[in-house]
Amino acid sequence: MSAKPSSQPAQNATASSGNPNTSTLEEIRATRLEKVEQLKQEGLNPYAYRWESTHQAAQLQTSYSDLGNGEEVEEKVAIAGRILARRVFGKLAFFTLQDESGVIQLYLDKKRIDSQMTDLPNSFNLLKKLTDVGDIIGVTGTIKRTEKGELSIYVQDYTMLTKSLLPLPDKWHGLTDTEKRYRQRYVDLIVNPDVRETFRRRAKITAAIRRYLDERDFIEIETPVLQSEAGGAEARPFITYHNTLQMDLYLRIATELHLKRLIVGGFEKVFELGRIFRNEGVSTKHNPEFTSIEIYQAYADYHDMMTLTENLITYAAQEVLGTLTLNYQGETIDLTPPWRRVTMHEIVQEVTGLDFNMFSDFASAKTAAQQAGIEVPDDCKTLGKLLNEAFEQKVEATLIQPTFILDYPKEISPLTKPHRSKAGLVERFELFMVGRETANSFSELTDPIDQRERLELQAAKKAAGDLEAQGVDEDFLAALEYGMPPTGGLGIGIDRLVMLLTDAPSIRDVIAFPLLKSTSAAVKAFDYDEEKKILQVEFNNGSIYKYNDVPKTVYQEMKTTPSVGQFFNSQIREVYGFDRVK
Repeated sequence: MSAKPSSQPAQNATASSGNPNTSTLEEIRATRLEKVEQLKQEGLNPYAYRWESTHQAAQLQTSYSDLGNGEEVEEKVAIAGRILARRVFGKLAFFTLQDESGVIQLYLDKKRIDSQMTDLPNSFNLLKKLTDVGDIIGVTGTIKRTEKGELSIYVQDYTMLTKSLLPLPDKWHGLTDTEKRYRQRYVDLIVNPDVRETFRRRAKITAAIRRYLDERDFIEIETPVLQSEAGGAEARPFITYHNTLQMDLYLRIATELHLKRLIVGGFEKVFELGRIFRNEGVSTKHNPEFTSIEIYQAYADYHDMMTLTENLITYAAQEVLGTLTLNYQGETIDLTPPWRRVTMHEIVQEVTGLDFNMFSDFASAKTAAQQAGIEVPDDCKTLGKLLNEAFEQKVEATLIQPTFILDYPKEISPLTKPHRSKAGLVERFELFMVGRETANSFSELTDPIDQRERLELQAAKKAAGDLEAQGVDEDFLAALEYGMPPTGGLGIGIDRLVMLLTDAPSIRDVIAFPLLKSTSAAVKAFDYDEEKKILQVEFNNGSIYKYNDVPKTVYQEMKTTPSVGQFFNSQIREVYGFDRVK
C-alpha cells in the first residue's frame, strides 16, 4: 500500500471521520470532540504527556532500503508522528505516518494488535473508530516491507498522543490559497514538506554565517531593540511608549549606531544577526519585520568588506547547497568568485547611455534623463539623486548575476566616509543578485564634525515632514568624539539571501510568520456627520461602529493621514465613546 505525498489525498475510512468535502467544519469538530470523550471513557488519554521514539521515518527508510518485498526484520522500533492517510480493509489497515524527517507506512493487523494490547479490549477496532487524519500517535512494532514494496512498521501496539479536532486540507501537496498558507503556517508546514525544508535550510544558512564569522574572531553582541532615537538608516520607524519612563521609544531600524559604539569601546570585530523593524510597505521583497546581519571591522574599508561579503556568502552557499551554481526562478546563478565590480556611474552609462560625469548642472541632466525614459520625482533636485533614480529605474532589475555597485552619491549616504579620490561620492557598495539588493557596505564615517553636519541635515528633513529621515543622536556623536578607528561596515539582508538559496519567489516564503493585514480589525471605510459630530467606521469583518463627539478636525486629519489604521488606533479607538451599529 504505497503512499506518495505528491499526489495522494489524505483519506479517512468513513465520511464521519472528518472529510472536509462531506461535512462542515463545525460538524467535523463536533464529531472529533465526541471521539475525545470516547477515548476518555475507554481509559485512554487523548492528550498524552510524552513519548520516546527509537527512530525517525527517514532513518528507517534509509536503514532498510535493501529489504526485499515480503521480508520482515524482528528489530523492535518505536516512532511517533501525524496520521496523513488512513486505509481500512476489514481486519487490516494502512496508515501513513509523518514525523519531522518524512513519512512511513503503518501496517496494522487486527489479530497482531489485539494479541499484543490485551489490556485494551477491541484495541484494533478502537483504532479504526477513534482515529482521524491529523491525529498524532505513537506506535511500536517491527520492520516489514509489504508484497507491493512499501516499507512499513508492522505495528504491535499504539498510543494516542494528540487528538486533532480540525481536518487537514484534502491534498498533501499543500494549501492552494497562498494567503491562507501564510496565515496558517502551521497547517502549511504539516502538509508541505518543501516548506519545512525551506526553514531547515534557513537555519543552516544562519548557522553557517555565524560559524564563518566566529572562526575569524568576530564577536556577536546584542544591541537594543527599543531605542530613544531611531537611526542608522533612512526608514520610517515603529513608535511605542514606555509607561514607567513616560517616553516615546522606537523599534530599531538598524543595529548600526550601537555596533559602532562597540568599535569605539575597543572591540575590533563585531556583528549582530537579528530582527529589524521598519514601518514601510509590504511586497514580495519587503516585510516590515525582517532579519539582517550587520558586521563592523576596525582598520578595514569597503574593499575589505567586499572581500568579506563574497567569502561569507559563498561559504554559506557551499555549506548548505554543496555548490556555487544554483537555479533561482528559472535563472542559473553562478556564485563563483570573483564577482563583478562596477561603479554606479559606469553601469548607468552602460545601460542608459547617460554619462553623469559630463553634466555640470542639474537642469541639463534632468532633461537628458527624461529623454532616456527616466521619471524624475519632485523631491529629486541634485545630480546625485538623479543618478540614483536612473540606476534604480533602469539598471537594478537587470543585475541578475552577483554584482558589486560601487561609489554612491554623497547625498543618499549620510553615514559613509567621503570617497578618497572622487568628489561628491562616498566609499559605499551594494551587492545585487537576481535584480535586488542583498548587501550594503561603507567605509564608515569617523569624522564627528562631518557626521554631525549630515545628521543635522537629516533632522531638518525630518522636521519638514520626511517620515524616513531621522534626528540627531547626540550620544552617538559623543561616542565618535572619543574617536572611532577606520572601520568597514557591512549589512546583509538575511531574508533575501535565504530567498536566493531556497529558490523562494517571495520574502513571505522564507519568514515563518510574516506580518499580514488583519482580516477583521482593519478599517475599510469611514464617514462623518458634521452636525452630530459622529464618525462612522466600517471594518473589514463587516462590523460598523459610531464614535461620538468627534471633532471635525480629527476627521479631516484622518482623511489625510498616511496611515488610517495607525491614526484610528492612537487617536480615536480609546478616546471617544462608541455605539455598535452592526
